[in-house]
Amino acid sequence: MDDSVNPVPPSEDAAAFYRVVTGRRDVRTGFRPDVPVDDAVLTRVLAAAHAAPSVGFSQPWDFLVVRDPAVRARVHRLVADERAAYAASLPAARAAAFAGIKIEAILDTPLNVVVTCDPTRGGRHTLGRYTQPSMGPYSTALAVQNLWLAARAEGLGVGWVSFFGDDGLRELAGLLGLPDHLEILAYLCVGHVEAFPAEPELATAGWARRRPLSWAVHHETYGHRALPGEVPMDLLAETVAAIEPVSEEARAAARDRLDRMTKPRGALGQVEDVAVTLAGIAGACPPPLPEPAAVAVFAGDHGVYAQGVTPWPQEVTGQMVANFLAGGAVVNAFARQLGAEVCVVDVGVASPLDPVPGLLPRKVAAGTADMTAGPALTREQARAAVEVGIETARDLVAAGNRCLVTGDMGIANTTAAAALICAFTGADPAEATGRGTGIDDATLNRKTDVVRRALARHRPDPADPLGVLAAVGGLEHAALAGFVLGAAALRVPVLLDGVNAGAAALVAAALCPEAVGVCLAGHCSAEPGHGLALAHLGLDPLLDLGMRLGEGTGALLALPVALGAARALHDVATFDSAGVADKDA
Repeated sequence: MDDSVNPVPPSEDAAAFYRVVTGRRDVRTGFRPDVPVDDAVLTRVLAAAHAAPSVGFSQPWDFLVVRDPAVRARVHRLVADERAAYAASLPAARAAAFAGIKIEAILDTPLNVVVTCDPTRGGRHTLGRYTQPSMGPYSTALAVQNLWLAARAEGLGVGWVSFFGDDGLRELAGLLGLPDHLEILAYLCVGHVEAFPAEPELATAGWARRRPLSWAVHHETYGHRALPGEVPMDLLAETVAAIEPVSEEARAAARDRLDRMTKPRGALGQVEDVAVTLAGIAGACPPPLPEPAAVAVFAGDHGVYAQGVTPWPQEVTGQMVANFLAGGAVVNAFARQLGAEVCVVDVGVASPLDPVPGLLPRKVAAGTADMTAGPALTREQARAAVEVGIETARDLVAAGNRCLVTGDMGIANTTAAAALICAFTGADPAEATGRGTGIDDATLNRKTDVVRRALARHRPDPADPLGVLAAVGGLEHAALAGFVLGAAALRVPVLLDGVNAGAAALVAAALCPEAVGVCLAGHCSAEPGHGLALAHLGLDPLLDLGMRLGEGTGALLALPVALGAARALHDVATFDSAGVADKDA
């Protein structure tokens, strides 16, 4: 018998184990502090933790059981301070969501367990730790998982308190009387619960989503994803296959509700179109509010810089990335005002960037080649950059964001954007090429000629979008195209920024026409090519403020319009529900 056709079911013991694994939860609510944990049960749970594998059989863990209410009250006060510090670091929309989440049960359980690691245990010759000292803490993490699973099998809930910074950990260690050489790996709240939730509490609260297993299983080389027994599929093809047209039923329902709301029909103008679009994306009326929102700033350099298309030094790309990460750019100011997160993705910055919080190091290449001398990218690089965008969209949505905003940074990127727009719309370079950062007439003429020469050299075929990207595109344009595709596959709205986002959306539309259905044009850039791109895509900009900065700034300013449109569908009464006479009744 072919087991691939008739798979062997798990044994009774295996089935029980999988039930425990899938039923494990990080429990924060529903504890029963009045029900004590039996000593024999606790011993069995700790014995399971003590049976965990460890580097060189060093067993670097210890378990400190804390029952004293006074000690736990002091720990609770410490955690409250740490929680407040974390909340202060969050964008406003995230902070509002966080305020409604219970994150610890220190006082709601009859006991707490502190799991520590002794990185010196086993001596200097511990097998496996010589080259990887971090294996000690990794081993201890396995003990924590064993404890968690055993507790679930015993019907006990466990909640992990993880808000301690370095200062907080030192204060906690002093409070608990721990020797200096011990590291605290976990502070756990343990007790009986009224019931185990069907889903993780952070998922039901909307804080984050579970990543599907198919996203995480690769075959032979990273990126060849497939579950065992399936044929590996490349990420781009998999994403495009998952994109479906927006829901016409939800769009119709939204339009019907808007017509019945306590206002004259059509009185909200284009805002009503936004509401209908959001409902169609979500497949529901009313749609979820498009918050929290995250703007992903994709950064890359361009070899066409050598043709003198801009007076700005190429080093500005890396310098501006540092400015984004320090919070000093316009996009940061707008995002703070609107409560959005800023994520910076190095997909192709020429200069090396130091790892810092907020930076995603996803460099495909150190910039593109000069598109007037040859292809800007190889086809493989173009595909890899598109997949960077898909992955970024996936990760931001899995982290709980309900609206994605496009951002970009790259000296000379408007030259590549103009070439892409011409390739997909058929526009003449003189129509599509703009002044970018404010160049003079001589530089504009040279820039237009560069676009014309690149197109004449490569003659890109719009039916081959990856080929067009490789010929004249930028790494950030490719990533932005993938960003749109990734959002479309997950049915999350995307607010497009300026000309670089418009060029990238043309690529996404060529790869999958249905992807345009999740896009809202945040604004109309002063760059002439942007209007051409939006017209080709059939998108009407929400704002027209004469902006041409990029970074995601114009799209962010349109975010309140999207929020207001969705909120209206949620909150505004209909004539029937409000008891107001409709003139057409």
